[in-house]
Amino acid sequence: MMIIRKFWRQKSILFLTGFFLISLLFACQRVPIVESQTSTATPVAEETATTQLTAVAYPDKELSASPAQLPKLPYAYNALEKAIDAETMKLHHDRHHAAYVKNLNAALQKYPELQNKSVEAMLRDLNSIPEDIRETVRNNGGGHLNHTILWQIMSPNGGGEPTGDIAQQINQTFGSFDAFKKQFNEEGGNRFGSGWVWLVRNPQNQLQIVTTPNQDSPIADGLYPIMGNDVWEHAYYLRYQNRRAEYLNNWWNVVNWSEINRRLQSVSQPA
Repeated sequence: MMIIRKFWRQKSILFLTGFFLISLLFACQRVPIVESQTSTATPVAEETATTQLTAVAYPDKELSASPAQLPKLPYAYNALEKAIDAETMKLHHDRHHAAYVKNLNAALQKYPELQNKSVEAMLRDLNSIPEDIRETVRNNGGGHLNHTILWQIMSPNGGGEPTGDIAQQINQTFGSFDAFKKQFNEEGGNRFGSGWVWLVRNPQNQLQIVTTPNQDSPIADGLYPIMGNDVWEHAYYLRYQNRRAEYLNNWWNVVNWSEINRRLQSVSQPA
């Protein structure tokens, strides 16, 4: 009888020990995490015609970055005397713009794979640019792109009131050309330090006046530049000194509305 009791006691101990070990094994296993049914993936914004376009410097072609090239002025240095003196134009184009091109190309030599990308593509995705040259690309790529646009939207035969689609859309958005010009000049005058004032097409397909600091390009914020004016001091100081407002007002005498209409029509087309 004692032997039987001892036998069952040993079996009970073995059973309890086995049960404990099995329970411990399950407890130590990683429990899979079930995602909440209320969580959703971050929505991806639908690309608009504005953000899909890459041809910003020249609406009919892509700006090469392999290497970047200083474009020729489409007029003589003294052709814009109604607003800008010849010496300023020479320094602005031959020194400042040329320096942006030189610095950009020098930075890209470290990363040959970037030389196959357009300046627009790099500025639209600055986070993809290696950190050690990111600011250089932002400043000098932006300076190159911004000035390439600027030379085209000025003309010795410019000035006057806009015509065509740009006139119609300015009136619809701002009420009148005078109201638009006043707001554009005020925004340019209020831009602290160096920068640009722009008329852009935003992702909502609306015209909008914005300013950017330094040489930042509007395309970095998903905006398409229709027209813009440089309010860095090097753009006006030889003639106007600190009178930025006078420079902004006179600049309308050389605005190339034909080119601006072409830029507007380009961004209005489906990509």
